[in-house]
Amino acid sequence: MDPLWLRQQLTKSPTSLTTFKNPYPRRPWLKDSAAAAAAGGGNVGLKGIVAGGITGGIEICITYPTEYVKTQLQLDGKAGAGKEYSGILDCVKKTVKGHGVLGLYRGLSVLIYGSIPKSAVRFGAFESVKKRLVDSEGKLNAQTRLLAGLCAGVSEAVLVVTPMETVKVKFINDQRSGNPRYKGFLHGVTLIVKESGARGVYQGLVPTVMRQGSNQAIRFFVMETLKDWYRGGDNSKSVPKLLVGAFGAVAGAASVFGNTPIDVIKTRMQGLEAAKYKGTVDCIVQVWKKEGAFAFYKGTVPRLSRVCLDVAITFMIYDSFMDLFNKFWP
Repeated sequence: MDPLWLRQQLTKSPTSLTTFKNPYPRRPWLKDSAAAAAAGGGNVGLKGIVAGGITGGIEICITYPTEYVKTQLQLDGKAGAGKEYSGILDCVKKTVKGHGVLGLYRGLSVLIYGSIPKSAVRFGAFESVKKRLVDSEGKLNAQTRLLAGLCAGVSEAVLVVTPMETVKVKFINDQRSGNPRYKGFLHGVTLIVKESGARGVYQGLVPTVMRQGSNQAIRFFVMETLKDWYRGGDNSKSVPKLLVGAFGAVAGAASVFGNTPIDVIKTRMQGLEAAKYKGTVDCIVQVWKKEGAFAFYKGTVPRLSRVCLDVAITFMIYDSFMDLFNKFWP
């Protein structure tokens, strides 16, 4: 370095020094990242967990009868057995006739115990992953939307959904027998674990992870895309709750058409007769050979009505609680 040049710089007035150009300017992306992190807030994951848990409890109480009918139709005519129901209305009619209106809520306690943590894990995971994937403007691109939704789905499948769904399907399947064995939630779970061990409540893990992962990847992708379209790139713009519900119904329908075959296989793998299948692939082969390709779309109509309503209600409730939390929970 030239000593003369250095002396000249050191003897300049403070005013002239302000015009001196720093050859190593601060990197702007560091500032943008910090701002984005601050905007996300350290509590966003916890807010998602709390709001998601409340949402899950409310939603399942509203939509459970459609889940019950869907599962009954998927279990009907398993592996060539005679069919008991001719359709959705017949299933509802026979259930009410044999067990009363409350028969449509058999197994609800299982989902109540599971839906709250499931929804809490789903939204908590999504908000946490989303916070780390957003760009400097707080937005997700197509790839990160899918990834955030996939992470949410896999998290809920492993931690909550698989054991919850396995027990639920066994409870509903038990009611189909002439002499139901399960007297209640605790009695049923105890009997399942006693007879099959931990595996008895963790059957169908692979198809459940596939289903939940694809479900949430599709739903969050569609929802985030439609919200971004409505906002026109302005993240501060609020989306009306009724419109959020409509977007949720579209997202739910997309997920149904995308993964009903996985849902059917998951249900079969978790039923009381799951022992007849050597694994997921064997279940697919047996269903294909004995019941045909259309068997993979059993229960699509009741599932479609349930899921569209479910996802619409879920996102409306969740968004409402998140708006409330953002006002009173810094």
